[in-house]
Amino acid sequence: MEKQWISSGSGYEDQIGYSRAVVVDNWVFVSGTTGFDYASMAISDDVATQAEQCLKSIAAALAQADCSLDDVVRVNYVLPNGDDFEACWPVLRKHFGTAKPAAMMITAGLLDSRMKIEIEVTALKTRKAMNQIGGVDNRLS
Repeated sequence: MEKQWISSGSGYEDQIGYSRAVVVDNWVFVSGTTGFDYASMAISDDVATQAEQCLKSIAAALAQADCSLDDVVRVNYVLPNGDDFEACWPVLRKHFGTAKPAAMMITAGLLDSRMKIEIEVTALKTRKAMNQIGGVDNRLS
């Protein structure tokens, strides 16, 4: 069993001692990801914009693991205010409409009061993802 650790460059990863994602065989486990733009450490006040940024960061981690949001099989959403969840639905449907992962949403406090959503995913590299070489899909039809 081989392990690969993926970092987003977030300071939280070093401060707390975790990775943005860990790849084990064909499984990719992406840590809870918030709406911070990790390059600038800026965060929007809008929950839907935060959800979009979460998924952008998650997609970047998945790409480093040679897979995509379409390979996500499980997603967990954490929101301090459960009433905010519905505002995220269009963003979530846009990104997970094809994958249709098993999902759960819970209400809980987050590390920083500016955080309005945190998203954690598990992906399984599919044959399509494993057969993509240099961005070209070489799967058999």
